[in-house]
Amino acid sequence: MYSVRPNLLMRKLYSSAIWRVPTKEKYIFLTFDDGPIPEVTPWVFSTLKEYNAKATFFCVGANIEKHPEIFLQIISEGHSVGNHTCNHLNGWKTKTKDYLENIKRCKIVMGNTHQQFFRPPYGKMKRSQFSTLNSQFSIIMWDVLSGDFDQTISEEKCLKNVLSKTREGSIVVFHDSLKAKKNLFFVLPKFLEHFSKEGFYFERL
Repeated sequence: MYSVRPNLLMRKLYSSAIWRVPTKEKYIFLTFDDGPIPEVTPWVFSTLKEYNAKATFFCVGANIEKHPEIFLQIISEGHSVGNHTCNHLNGWKTKTKDYLENIKRCKIVMGNTHQQFFRPPYGKMKRSQFSTLNSQFSIIMWDVLSGDFDQTISEEKCLKNVLSKTREGSIVVFHDSLKAKKNLFFVLPKFLEHFSKEGFYFERL
């Protein structure tokens, strides 16, 4: 189960993580998890470009190794990047030593890309993992989880998730993954169009 807005328990558990950017200006911070992959990520680039939108991509190290040219395109397009582990590990199910080593491997694969951001896959970390990582990264969580990865919901439901919950300073999670492709391709253009008409700007972290 997941909630579009993070629950109070999660926020308390990782209280020093960044959940939303404090601003009264009309800025939205789009993030994309799990890429890069050729079937989705380049489409995201072109869609964002139509609205002069920037975003932050939380990349999986194994996907960077498979598609280094797409990873480099993230940088050249003016977006920012973050570490999402090398193998999309669930921190709750992984020994802390192994989890931290996997993140280090991803950092090496990313190279000198100023990747000061980390987001845990599934939003799940043990306290020991969080404590160590919090001194090494800005840990980025979210204000709005689109649910685009949920193949049991309709595109319309996914769109409603983000339109109804997004506000000034929201960090919104989408996924440039095959699992999310159907919902993402429907939702992202409509999301960008809606909030552009409302006078919002889309910025990277």
